[in-house]
Amino acid sequence: MGIFSRFKDIVSANLNSILDKAEDPEKMVRLMIQEMEDTLIEVKSSCAGEMAQQKKLERALAEAKGFEREWEEKAKLAVGKGRDDLARAALTEKRRYCERATALAEAVERSKGLVTQFQSDIAELEAKLADARAKQRTIIQRRAAAVARKEAQTRIRRIDTTEAFAKFEAYENNIERLEAEGDLVNGLRPKDDLRSQFHDLEHAEEIEQDLENLKREVGGSGSGS
Repeated sequence: MGIFSRFKDIVSANLNSILDKAEDPEKMVRLMIQEMEDTLIEVKSSCAGEMAQQKKLERALAEAKGFEREWEEKAKLAVGKGRDDLARAALTEKRRYCERATALAEAVERSKGLVTQFQSDIAELEAKLADARAKQRTIIQRRAAAVARKEAQTRIRRIDTTEAFAKFEAYENNIERLEAEGDLVNGLRPKDDLRSQFHDLEHAEEIEQDLENLKREVGGSGSGS
């Protein structure tokens, strides 16, 4: 069973209310549009059929009126010739076609009314269909925007908890390493200098003794020559 059971259901339907209650609005509006399109095709087909019937009735009406005039002329001719019998027969035919023309004229008017109603129905359906299509575009756009927002938030959360923090941690570690190396260099240099001074102090006497020995050796060599 379709969403709409008849034409009046479609034109009187509150699309917003139907879509608000739907579990899947996108699917619902698609089904509604399909049913509207099918109904519109049926109404247009009926309208086309009635328009063809109207033209057929109008041709039959014109033909009946033509025969009515023709038999009237024949009746006049018979009267002019003194043939009242033929005149009566011609007038009988004229009346028959006159009655047929009257019935056909009424049928034409009824057909025109149906065509007018069909055209009004078509206009209503097309307006409702345009409204449904607009709502479909809105739903699709909103869904696409929601999906895009969700994906963006997912990427943001993923970046915040992994890539960004990992990079920040690496930067911090690198800075800490450089700071430590700087402290090490600055801390070791004075200690090295101090150790060197103590080393020189410890061996100062030995150096002085070596110097004295060297002087005596040089002096002795000079006096012996």
